[in-house]
Amino acid sequence: MAAPAEAAQTTGQTTAEKAAQDAAAPLGDMLGMALSGDPVMLRNLAGVLSAFSVRLVVALLILAATLWLAGRLAALVDRGISRLPAHRHQPADRTLPVFISTLVKYLVIAVGLIAVLQQLGVQTTSVLAVLGAASLAVGLALQGTLSNVAAGVMLLLQRPYRVGDRVELNGRQGKVRRIDLFNTVVNDYDGLTLYLPNGKVFGDMIVNYDRVGRRRIELTFGIDYEDDLDLALATLVEIAEAEPRVMKDPAPWAKMTALADSAVNVTLRCWATPDDWMDARYDLIKRAKETFEARGLNFPYPHQVQVDRADVRPKKA
Repeated sequence: MAAPAEAAQTTGQTTAEKAAQDAAAPLGDMLGMALSGDPVMLRNLAGVLSAFSVRLVVALLILAATLWLAGRLAALVDRGISRLPAHRHQPADRTLPVFISTLVKYLVIAVGLIAVLQQLGVQTTSVLAVLGAASLAVGLALQGTLSNVAAGVMLLLQRPYRVGDRVELNGRQGKVRRIDLFNTVVNDYDGLTLYLPNGKVFGDMIVNYDRVGRRRIELTFGIDYEDDLDLALATLVEIAEAEPRVMKDPAPWAKMTALADSAVNVTLRCWATPDDWMDARYDLIKRAKETFEARGLNFPYPHQVQVDRADVRPKKA
């Protein structure tokens, strides 16, 4: 009776050791042994597949929830930024809302994918280390481009100018046509399209001619010292008040501003809208010349006087 018991115990130990060895075998070997009809491998394979199917279903649920949450958060961020006071008056310029909402979307997706990989049994520590090293390398290689992106975000947040504004950027004047994360596109008054890097624009002086809604016209004329100064000043104010494109408030202003070498300088200051500024300025110059000449006011110009010097050198004997 002892021999059959010992044989049964030996057979049980052999089967357990075999099962343990087979459990550590690769999945391909398990499939091969299961297909050969080994009942132990069939049970092990069924357990592995059952556990993996549960993990797979959970991972798919996490992925679906991640995609849904990413879309919802992106839409909420887009609407929230669009309702800010700085963006409410110009809904057509959607660069910043689209950028921030897209960034939030992909951040949520990245976190969700890490959770999915962990659920499937993938060690994400090494993956994160590789991604961190790659991000550092890309950042160092594209540091100039990234500085433009950072400046573009600051320009879109602070809003020193908008699409359609007349501006002066880096010493060039024109009208803003587009603002993106890398460049500001300006059409200058010569018909040229300028692509200005945001890093240089944000680090230099920005002049916005449309923000206040009015722009000052300043014209200086020189009249003869013998002319009637009060008549010249009254004439300048009269010309400005007669121009329909000149604003009534603030009222036009004319004063004597300098005593030059050959003329008395009188200056006219008045205001016009940015749309009318250029045409009003040129028409005022033309009308001032015509009116001054009609009223006998002269525009002196520098004269050169030739003086003969007597020959004082002693004559030769």
